Amino acid sequence: MPEMKPSRDGYGLGLVDLGEKDERVVVLGADLTSSTRANWFKDKFPDRFFSTGIAEANMTNIAAGLSLVGRIPFVCTYGVFVAGRAWDQVRTTVCYANLNVKLGGAHGGISVGPDGATHQALEDIALMRCLPNMTVVVACDAVETRKATVAIGEMHGPAYVRFGREPIPVITDDATPFTLGKAETFRDGSDLSIIACGYMVGEALTAAETLDKEDKVSARVINLHTVKPIDREAIAKAASETGAIVAAEEHQVMGGFGSAVAEVVTAESPVPMRFVGIQYRFGESGEPEELLDECGCTARFIVDAAREALKQKK
Repeated sequence: MPEMKPSRDGYGLGLVDLGEKDERVVVLGADLTSSTRANWFKDKFPDRFFSTGIAEANMTNIAAGLSLVGRIPFVCTYGVFVAGRAWDQVRTTVCYANLNVKLGGAHGGISVGPDGATHQALEDIALMRCLPNMTVVVACDAVETRKATVAIGEMHGPAYVRFGREPIPVITDDATPFTLGKAETFRDGSDLSIIACGYMVGEALTAAETLDKEDKVSARVINLHTVKPIDREAIAKAASETGAIVAAEEHQVMGGFGSAVAEVVTAESPVPMRFVGIQYRFGESGEPEELLDECGCTARFIVDAAREALKQKK
């Protein structure tokens, strides 16, 4: 049984790592300081933390101003708020001017559970990835989220990192390679490729084991943590070598991670493809495990999608 840890813990640790390395790093919170783990930075560097209250749009503009005087601001709130309420400020103030502002989006996906539809970010990947200049990262566990947070802090330009609240399996360690924009193959295979981000990477590995055991199917599993800029070479290689693709995300399928993968597949190496994720619906309150299964975000849905894609494979 792997260790279970919330990916938000990785975000909090990453902020502290950055704070120790670079005095220019500052953090802003919108009354969600503990929920985003930004309080870990606040406790260690109180003079570099700013609470703006529940005012995400203003917080984003304040961050933009701080970036213009040489600071590296991290905006910390729920993904649904920074991608929704503050989208105009993210688009026009931050991305249009290509400012060095970092956005941390907590409560990503349906697994938030009891907080319900208003707090579940199911559209944030789509909203963020369509913005010019924006980098978008959805790491697969707490260890990788820590690396991703540090990585976006060390690059220049706007960036969004998405993370969740509930404990999820830790499937990487400190030695696992992580480079922004570069996918990692977690399991090799020849019959089809499962390309996933975030929590769904672990589910993809489980699905690959099931396909091997029950169908004698060799499934490649690719952790595509950087949604943008996307690793076109890895996707094209997977499509050409395995001949079928399944994209898996804890997010709406329309316009999200799977759509980003499909844009590359259709241009570089068209093959049968299926999408696993939330199918055009809002979330609801419930236990995380129940919601993930009800909304199609578990391994068994990846297995079904893989079998469908393989039927179409020439």
